[in-house]
Amino acid sequence: MFAKEGYLIIGVTAVLAVVLIVVGMFVGPVLRAMLFAIAIAAMGFTLWFFRDPERTTPDGAVGGDMILAPADGKVVLVEEVQDSLYLKGPAKQVSIFLSPLNVHVNRNPVDGVVEYDEYVPGDYLVAWHPKASEKNERSQIGVRHPSGARVLYKQIAGAVARRIVYHIKVGDEVVAGERFGIVKFGSRMDILVPPESTIDVVVGARTVAGETILGRLPSVPVDADRAETEVGRN
Repeated sequence: MFAKEGYLIIGVTAVLAVVLIVVGMFVGPVLRAMLFAIAIAAMGFTLWFFRDPERTTPDGAVGGDMILAPADGKVVLVEEVQDSLYLKGPAKQVSIFLSPLNVHVNRNPVDGVVEYDEYVPGDYLVAWHPKASEKNERSQIGVRHPSGARVLYKQIAGAVARRIVYHIKVGDEVVAGERFGIVKFGSRMDILVPPESTIDVVVGARTVAGETILGRLPSVPVDADRAETEVGRN
C-alpha cells in the first residue's frame, strides 16, 4: 500500500523513468546502463518512501490512556517544557526524528476531539536542531482526550522535507493509531502531554507509528480551563 499523498509524485517519477528508459534504447551501452540505473533507482526510492504499511494498534489504546507514537523513527528528545500554545503550562515533550528511509505517514497518538490546528510556514533547519520546533515549517494540532487531558503534536519539516500534509481540523473526532497526514522526506514529530503523564521511552529508542507505546496519560488529568475558572472564582 502507498500513501495517497504520494500518488502524484509516484506518477511523475514513473513517467520520467519511462522517458529515461526509452532514451536509453537509442544511445550507447554505457550511457544506456546509466540511464536505466537512474530510472530504476528513482522509481524504487519513490515507491519505498511513500509506502504505507498497515499497523496493529495495541489492545486498549482506543478508548484508553495510552500515548502512541505518531511517527516511525528515533526518539531524539525527552524533556519537560513549558507550552503556551495549547497545554498552557508545564508539559512533557517527546521528539521523534524521521530519516528519509522511515515510513513518513503520521498517526494520531490518542483518541479525542481536535480543539486546535494551525499550519505555520517557517525555516528549514535540520530536523534535530533544538530550535526546529519553533522556527521550521510545521503543523500544530491540539486534541482533547476523553479524560480531559490535552495533547499537542507537531509535524515539523526538516532540511529536506518541504511539504507538510494533514487531514484533520478543529471539531474532528480522532482515533488513536489512525492516519492523519504525512511529511515528505526527512522530518520530525513532537508530542507534548500533561506533566503528570508517564513516559516509557528514552532517547535513542526506535518507534513505530500507531504501535509503539510512548507512555500513558494521567489517570486524573489537570484540566487547565477548570483550574483557571476556579482561581477566578476565588
